[in-house]
Amino acid sequence: MMKDRIWTKNFIVISLINFLSILMFYLLIVTIASYAIETYQVSTSIAGLVSSIYVIGALIGRLLTGRIIGKVGPSKILRYGVVLFFVSACLYFIEIHIAFLLFNRFIQGIFVGVIGTAAGTIIAHILPASRKGEGIGYYSLSVILASAIGPFIGIFLMKFDNGNFYIFGLNVLLSLIMIIVLAFIRLDKQMFSSSHEEVKEESFISKFMEPKSIPISFVALLMGFVYSGVMSFLSFYAEEINLVDAASVFFIVYALATIFTRPYCGKLMDKKGPNLIVYPCLVLFALGMFLFGNASSSWILLVSAALIGLGFGNFNSIAQTIAVKVTEPHRFGLATSTYYIFYDMGLGFGPYLLGLIVPLVGYRSIFLWMVPIIIISIPLYFVLHGRKAKLYV
Repeated sequence: MMKDRIWTKNFIVISLINFLSILMFYLLIVTIASYAIETYQVSTSIAGLVSSIYVIGALIGRLLTGRIIGKVGPSKILRYGVVLFFVSACLYFIEIHIAFLLFNRFIQGIFVGVIGTAAGTIIAHILPASRKGEGIGYYSLSVILASAIGPFIGIFLMKFDNGNFYIFGLNVLLSLIMIIVLAFIRLDKQMFSSSHEEVKEESFISKFMEPKSIPISFVALLMGFVYSGVMSFLSFYAEEINLVDAASVFFIVYALATIFTRPYCGKLMDKKGPNLIVYPCLVLFALGMFLFGNASSSWILLVSAALIGLGFGNFNSIAQTIAVKVTEPHRFGLATSTYYIFYDMGLGFGPYLLGLIVPLVGYRSIFLWMVPIIIISIPLYFVLHGRKAKLYV
């Protein structure tokens, strides 16, 4: 039974590093735009670019890491990423020009992509095959917790004079903690030795992505696109429908619904396969978005938060597990990278695309239009993966 343990020291430390890196992402994503406007007097569009260029950097970081991780090894990649992330955190204190801030946001995004891909690859290797779904479910809770805590801390610190100074200082401190905890990781190099046995790939795509992981990753892209509207426009939507107080705890309800159910969903996947979880998750997500788009009272908005947490929150970890399980161990790095590249594309570019349509139709219509996308994704999942899912249980 010791052999099938999930909560090892390596698992805890890697999860902590992932949590801290994502926490800093959410800490800055809700504050950096206002900082850019106040400090450099830039336009709203440039301030938005300062915020979103981080995601573009993360995409590039994941793409490059997926390519080289098999040759260099995930543990070395993780160490490089953490140290360079610390350097970029220190650079926020240098106020030269808006171009320098854009550059620093971009390269820090790259390092987040590097850290996330390396950490996810290590987790995929160290988890026992019989509990991989459960383990990745626990591991991905670090993202859920970070997404709930990060914005709260950021908004709280912005209430103080020189709030951005405290935010940048916290980034440096948390980055330093990431470097310190690296010393507690003890990985068996033989565990990753299969990565050197990789045969020469025929296609260009397979050098940068894992083709077997693309189908489920594409479904994750669509789900990320749908959820991006909730993440980005909740505050504006809440003001429009006069539910600002309920909206302030929306992501807390979302996080709690996910935290209390994700471990059970992971266990069920390991025993019964992904279909038993994915289909109900997509239905719950669609129902949650329908209620969200029709919210007229606080309780409806918060019920929608719980349903979106149950649906999208659990689908996300199951899809990540599928992306890893469908491939060979020496391709785990590329599989992890592929999943997050697609997911980040939906999450990163969604707000921009939806933002172009909002002035034309309004927030309610945008959110209700997302429901058919989720419904269409149910048969799409069946075609791309669900019909052959038993092969990977």
